[in-house]
Amino acid sequence: MIPALSIRQPWAWLIVNGFKDIENRDWPTNFRGRLLVHAGQTMARRYYDETCEELLRMGLLPASMPAYEDLPRGGFVGWTHVTDCRQHHPSPWKQDGTQGFVLRDSSPIPFVPWKGRLGFFNVPKEAVSS
Repeated sequence: MIPALSIRQPWAWLIVNGFKDIENRDWPTNFRGRLLVHAGQTMARRYYDETCEELLRMGLLPASMPAYEDLPRGGFVGWTHVTDCRQHHPSPWKQDGTQGFVLRDSSPIPFVPWKGRLGFFNVPKEAVSS
């Protein structure tokens, strides 16, 4: 089995394409290791637009950010490695008052449709090629 985590777009895209090095959560984790990134099914147009505006103000919006319609949802989009979980971290992606899953060595994969779940979940190795 392979561990996976569902992350709302556009955050999942930002992670697997190497822009975002922290995943902010309300809960800590002891998990360390390779993780399959699942792009959640839900992403309202308004949420996407507001997120892009905020990232632009912060100087963190990549020029290569896909349009709303082009972001895959409801399946696996890449890999990352969780190396730590910190309440304080110098990354500009770290939000105050959250637990930050520190990420590295992220990479995209061809989209694989799959139903996500809350928290970490396991998927069969056959679901994606590593």
